[in-house]
Amino acid sequence: MSGQIATIDKLRQFSPLDGLKRDNLDALAKKVQVRHLEPGRLLFRAGDTDKRTYYLVAGTLELEAGDGQSGRRLLRADSEEARHPVSPLLPRTCTARAVDGIEFISIDTELLDVMLTWDQTGSYEVGDLREDAAESGTDWMTALLQTKAFHRIPPANLQAIFMRMQQVHYSAGDVVIKQGEPGDFFYVIVRGRCAVTRETPLNRDGIKLAELGVGDTFGEEALIADARRNATISMLTDGALMRLGKEDFNTLLNEPMLSWVDYEQGCKLAASGARWLDVRLPSEFEAGHEPGAINIPLYFIRLKLNALDPSVPYLVCCDTGRRSSAGAYILNERGYDARVLRGGLNASKPA
Repeated sequence: MSGQIATIDKLRQFSPLDGLKRDNLDALAKKVQVRHLEPGRLLFRAGDTDKRTYYLVAGTLELEAGDGQSGRRLLRADSEEARHPVSPLLPRTCTARAVDGIEFISIDTELLDVMLTWDQTGSYEVGDLREDAAESGTDWMTALLQTKAFHRIPPANLQAIFMRMQQVHYSAGDVVIKQGEPGDFFYVIVRGRCAVTRETPLNRDGIKLAELGVGDTFGEEALIADARRNATISMLTDGALMRLGKEDFNTLLNEPMLSWVDYEQGCKLAASGARWLDVRLPSEFEAGHEPGAINIPLYFIRLKLNALDPSVPYLVCCDTGRRSSAGAYILNERGYDARVLRGGLNASKPA
């Protein structure tokens, strides 16, 4: 069912997509494909709960009611009804089967809801931030809006976040943040690439840990933990970054993303399949930790994400809750289900 990237004109045929501002519709179009489905194949079944919004672009669908009593009807792509999503209620009230070869569009429902809400909560458009090439303004914003954690943020916060961000231009070789300095801003890469390096006692020039590109973010750990930067970020190419100040970051972004549990709640969740994720140093971990806990120090957590199972809820803990809240933010930002142990192990665990 591979397809072609949808065009703005194609998306504008459907409701409520036709109400999106042009730049926001352009951003959505780059993430949506027109797909093909062979005759007789199912688009979805009655009772399905997958959060996808479907539009019929070409051909005919047979819709069969899930109650077995309301019969069947046909939906044709050129009809007024086809301007609207196909069976949008969840769970699905009918089964949709292709009568002939159809073309359709499928959009993540939560992403669409966030974009519609953002589009309608203010007069601001993607283009207002865009001083560079056409792609830069849409790609980073769409990348953020697609992040599951952003779906937790109230619409008013989203509006304030993008309005308060400042764009800063950098040249290749410029240092954006320096290891050991206090944290002041949260950054999103709009254009260009950055290198992440960390100094060690044996390597003062720094060990290269990773490269970051458009849509990637950095700088949150020091802001959440109220600590100094644990790595240096420098520009590999000319580029531009959006930055958000510490106070705005903590109020608008950090707090809505975090879910807290007390020790008793954490133990119940662990008994039901959640895993303790301890972000302290190995020496702290070895001195005592929760049964079955995984140890990934905070400064390694970005590099070790592939070692974690996205289907497993994680209970992030440290001694006080400060480092664990930074770790949980990073996990939530990347689509994991992470909770923070309130007060940390020192305060929460019974004597």
